[in-house]
Amino acid sequence: MTCMTSIMDLINFILHISDYLKDLIQQFGAWTYLILFTIIFCETGLVVFPYLPGDSLIFAAGALAAIGLFNPWALFVVFVAAAMIGDNLNYWIGHMVGPKIFKQEKSRLFSKKHLDSAHEFYQKHGGKTVVIARFIPIIRTFAPFVAGVGAMKYRKFVVFEMIGTFSWVSLMLSLGFVFGNIPYVKDHLETVFVAIIIISFLPLIGGILYDRLKKRSRPKASKTRRPKTGPSEE
Repeated sequence: MTCMTSIMDLINFILHISDYLKDLIQQFGAWTYLILFTIIFCETGLVVFPYLPGDSLIFAAGALAAIGLFNPWALFVVFVAAAMIGDNLNYWIGHMVGPKIFKQEKSRLFSKKHLDSAHEFYQKHGGKTVVIARFIPIIRTFAPFVAGVGAMKYRKFVVFEMIGTFSWVSLMLSLGFVFGNIPYVKDHLETVFVAIIIISFLPLIGGILYDRLKKRSRPKASKTRRPKTGPSEE
């Protein structure tokens, strides 16, 4: 029951994130920037918080910046700094404790299933994973951790991480700033946030479906290529 309540609270927070941000601004003023920093930092830097709404949060903040409630350049600096610091922390956590985690079948703090998914994603796309994963919820939380386990050298990771972070923050913040206050979008923000989440997961879902179709086609191919066991007839 507690778990279900937490899930419903999270969904409610995501769907009404603009209202929550307005309340935070009224209560904390400029300290709201620190709260935004903390949320993005936790999502990217701590693998125990993969469900925090990074995409929706940045989009909503961009929309509020367009009406003067936030400084857009301050938001950009805050989000980029939070994501980069979080990613680097996540990388070194993975570097230090990652191998032990992967050997455990179950863990109270880490989702082995999500770690395995990120690892498979990493093996498929290589270094581009750090950039691609930045746009995919959950995977973006685990990708730096997996990279730190030993899949990528730190210097290479930093380069890809910077590209991914700047691209992600720039895109989501710009979309919120430009489209967030269009009357239709403003009146249907809940639908927009759901659409953002669905679109974010499409590359991951597409990859999974592609792999399954590929696996199903292999047995058929093997059946059509049976080796000849007997002498050929002329």
